[in-house]
Amino acid sequence: MSERVSHRPNIVYVLADDLGFGDLSCYGADKFETPNTDQLAREGIRFEDAHAPSAVCTPTRYSVLTGRYSWRTRLKEGVLWGYSEPLIEEDRLTVPAYLKQHGYATACIGKWHLGLGWDKSDGTVNYASPIKGGPDKLGFDYYYGISASLDMPPYCFIENDRTVGIPSVEKAPKDFSQRGRSGLMVPGWKDEVVNQTLTEKAIHFIESHVENKKDDPFFLYFPVTGPHTPWAPAAPFKDKSGIGPRGDLILELDWTIGQLTETLKRLGIWENTLFIFTSDNGPHPSPDEITIHGHQPAGDLRGQKADIWEGGHRVPFIAAWPEVIKAGTVTTELICLTDLLGTCEEMMGDPLPEHTAEDTISMLPVLKGDASNRKLAVHHSITGMFSVRSGDWKLILGRGSGGFQKHQLDTTLIGIPTQGEYIPDHSPGQLYNVRNDIEEKHNLYIQHPDIVQSLTRELIDIINSGDNAE
Repeated sequence: MSERVSHRPNIVYVLADDLGFGDLSCYGADKFETPNTDQLAREGIRFEDAHAPSAVCTPTRYSVLTGRYSWRTRLKEGVLWGYSEPLIEEDRLTVPAYLKQHGYATACIGKWHLGLGWDKSDGTVNYASPIKGGPDKLGFDYYYGISASLDMPPYCFIENDRTVGIPSVEKAPKDFSQRGRSGLMVPGWKDEVVNQTLTEKAIHFIESHVENKKDDPFFLYFPVTGPHTPWAPAAPFKDKSGIGPRGDLILELDWTIGQLTETLKRLGIWENTLFIFTSDNGPHPSPDEITIHGHQPAGDLRGQKADIWEGGHRVPFIAAWPEVIKAGTVTTELICLTDLLGTCEEMMGDPLPEHTAEDTISMLPVLKGDASNRKLAVHHSITGMFSVRSGDWKLILGRGSGGFQKHQLDTTLIGIPTQGEYIPDHSPGQLYNVRNDIEEKHNLYIQHPDIVQSLTRELIDIINSGDNAE
């Protein structure tokens, strides 16, 4: 590591969609290899106790950009859709807006899923009108991507505040690959080319910035679309994972990581770039990859996407920054995806305004090899079930998974095997020592009323500490 450390590194933040704790070979996947992600881990730090603030995507994306838990907004459960109204207010301080104050060029390439202000003045969507309340109004100099998940209409790219083409063709059922939703698409839309298109756009942004801005830093937020449905991998990756199309998408995602890191190295800016790769929540696997192929998308964790159990929100998190991070580091320190803005605050040395980003804590000490300043984290499921983690203990305020099927009494969920079942007992909640019981098999709620009471009090204090929308 260099002794000369810039306080204004380039920042590349890649957010995968539905990538599980066990979906990468550097995290234990043994049915296929993810060489580029493994190399990133060898060159940086790999986290074993990193958490999305929610077990589903929209809330996590809100938290990454604002440093706030999404349950403080109108979104108390579930996610937004492709035509939903904006969730982030235009006067809310965001990571890109803060970094722009410190000379950064900012871009968002990829899946937005935080609501957009479509023109619906005549009762239908006017795609020719400017889109309000999007990334370009929240601190990003440039945006290119899609409105929500790749299985949600409208099926079109958006550049800044305009659609690229006009969605005018109904996407027929035959056009879907696993659980797509009907709606309008631009003529010629193909799901399988979206990731490559976004990767090319991200690389073009980096190259253009280096060519034109020279020494000015940049922030690239790159929320990719996979391995969320539809499972439509590009041709070079089809049938390559051995576990089905979702696994193929993971290989394609690994390719994207390789393309980005190679670009940064080729341009000579890798040494002073903070590169982060993580996921918005746990995996939503296909049936065959578990039952037939033996892949465990959440590793040894209980649960999956949407669940309050660890598999729903404990996510892979890898960071590289050669000037600061010691290569080949593995840490068990606790962090949360709300912590990007707090990390930027410490790097810039400029305090955030009061009543802003109340749930962010800098993870810079952990990146430097020290202990985490985060002692507590709040988790949230798709149905709005709360959990709080403090030290070795995790308290869940409810019974069952809190996921797609609230009490989840068996191991099948909408035809998809889940990792972990819930067997009802007499406890009104759940308490686990996740240090000793990472699989959350032993509910100690009845045995430790003092810990339940203490953690409940801590959670209530956090909920009441911020600005919460009714």
